[in-house]
Amino acid sequence: MLDETRTLSPATTAPASQDSAARRRSVWVTRLVVVGIVLAALNLRPAITSLGALLEEARTGLHMSGSVAGLLTSVPPLCFAVFGVAAPRLARRFGPGAVLCAGMAAIAAGLAVRPFAGGTAGFLAASAVALMGIAVSNVLMPVIVKRYFPDRVGSMTGLYSMALALGTSVAAAATVPMTAALGGSWRAGLAVWAALAAAAALPWLRLVRDRDRGAGDDSASGPHDADPAAPAPRITRSPTAWALACFFGLQATGAYITMGWMPQIFRDAGVSAGAAGVLLAVTMVMGVPLAFVIPRLATRMKHQGPIAVALGLCGLTGYVGLLLAPAAGAWAWALLLGISNCSFPLALTMIGMRSRTGAGVVRLSAFAQSTGYLISIPGPLLVGVLYQHSGGWGLPIGLMAGLLVPQIVMGVLAGRDRTIEDETRVRD
Repeated sequence: MLDETRTLSPATTAPASQDSAARRRSVWVTRLVVVGIVLAALNLRPAITSLGALLEEARTGLHMSGSVAGLLTSVPPLCFAVFGVAAPRLARRFGPGAVLCAGMAAIAAGLAVRPFAGGTAGFLAASAVALMGIAVSNVLMPVIVKRYFPDRVGSMTGLYSMALALGTSVAAAATVPMTAALGGSWRAGLAVWAALAAAAALPWLRLVRDRDRGAGDDSASGPHDADPAAPAPRITRSPTAWALACFFGLQATGAYITMGWMPQIFRDAGVSAGAAGVLLAVTMVMGVPLAFVIPRLATRMKHQGPIAVALGLCGLTGYVGLLLAPAAGAWAWALLLGISNCSFPLALTMIGMRSRTGAGVVRLSAFAQSTGYLISIPGPLLVGVLYQHSGGWGLPIGLMAGLLVPQIVMGVLAGRDRTIEDETRVRD
């Protein structure tokens, strides 16, 4: 009997041991994905806000005119629109984790090279490399959340939106002091952010390597969002998809104008460079708590339009104040514009809510973000042209405020309780 017990023990305990190992592996993978999402989100805006804080120094060092500087602030949405379209196809071929890992590597390489590329053309080219990495990551973040956390879309969207806002604000606030600490070189002050992107690639590299070995397969944690067999709604037939794309584009216009030009507005009003960077950081840091609260609130509401209206009204008030008393009320205007910029996490949340399938989310994310960023391209460039030729900020700020009106309308339309599958008559 003793021998029989010894013989049967391994056989009877093996399945339990295997199940326990599988559970531990699943927990490990989930935790690593959470770390990867947070680190990736931290890197989705420093390439832009760090340049906004040092735009005057970069303009002087590269001998840029105001119009060329406006073009520079339009490069991010252009790259996001052009390269974001490729994200779904790349994700189907290589997997979302592998593409996100490559995106972080591209950000690191672009940020390390661009300050030392030599001349405006080299600076723009290296910026485009970094922004290409951001573009595919932008599109895939909602997809990865839906894939790994299908029952926690609101809270996970809030988490990475909060990390994105944190990275944005820290880069805005810390770039000028770090530049001073590094000897006053604006080139070093911009290049230092490459280290953060390199660190963000590590968790995804580990996940991809483990998947290739057959351990911690990411498919075990959720459905394949890019499943070719899943129903493919024709996005262009969906009014909600178009409304969401327009809402995304208009909020992106305001966000990139703010990130690119707000420090200069305050500096022209007599605020010091360091204080202007801190004010931009205040605007961006408002997204840290609100980016977590708004997605959770939005997922509990059938219609997200009221949130879009409230955010738009905050922006209108901030722009009016910025026009009438830019220096005297600087902190109040920075706070209000920071609240208004939280239309971004609202848009991301609605992307996850306006489709019932993973395949729908990946297509809607690519369509809304790529089309939206195309819409946003002229805004920062037009602000630069108006600023240069009008000699002041009256016309540019009027343009910024005026764009909030259609943004509110599109937000109300995009926030209606419906899905793209219903509108295009595609069923699960």
